[in-house]
Amino acid sequence: MQSEHFPRMTPFKPSEKMVTWFIVDFFFLLLLIMVCFVAPVALIPDVPLLADAILTGIILVIVVLYLIWVKMYYDSMWYELHDDEMRWRRGVVFRSTGIVPYNRITNIDIKQGPVMRALGISTVSIQTAGYSGAAAPEIRIEAIVFADELRELIRNLVRSCSAGGDGTGTGKHNLQAPASSVHQQMLEELKTIHALLERQLE
Repeated sequence: MQSEHFPRMTPFKPSEKMVTWFIVDFFFLLLLIMVCFVAPVALIPDVPLLADAILTGIILVIVVLYLIWVKMYYDSMWYELHDDEMRWRRGVVFRSTGIVPYNRITNIDIKQGPVMRALGISTVSIQTAGYSGAAAPEIRIEAIVFADELRELIRNLVRSCSAGGDGTGTGKHNLQAPASSVHQQMLEELKTIHALLERQLE
């Protein structure tokens, strides 16, 4: 199955709306912190104006640093679909890269919060056999506009890879002998050993 929005062997990025999503969530969190902690301190009459100025300056520095980090984080992200695996990279200070073979994928979920719904984006969460019991998915494809299309594409790749694929990205398949053939070989070897033992006893 080919996809216009998610071509194979070609890195794709989240929607640029991801930056807006992160910033809105950050300001909601910042507003909550200010209401619960900063505002009560500012209302104390004995607090010097210098302390208020320092606190305001710290908040402004945090906001500026976060805005810079969000843009750098978005620029660092990409995902890439191969014939038998998915590759990804992200991170600013600590960069993470990963490879997820399709034959290890067990669950593919789509998640969407209120802000994401307003922006028209979703997160595709992928669980694998080693991470099924974990609280967090192994990989999160964030800020995707065509999330249903991507989930269906990955499902088809998982199905097509279930019959083979060595998880190396080369498209090679593991050629294993059928179980019945293996059992037949074992039986023939046992017969040969039995015949040799009978000859030794004669």
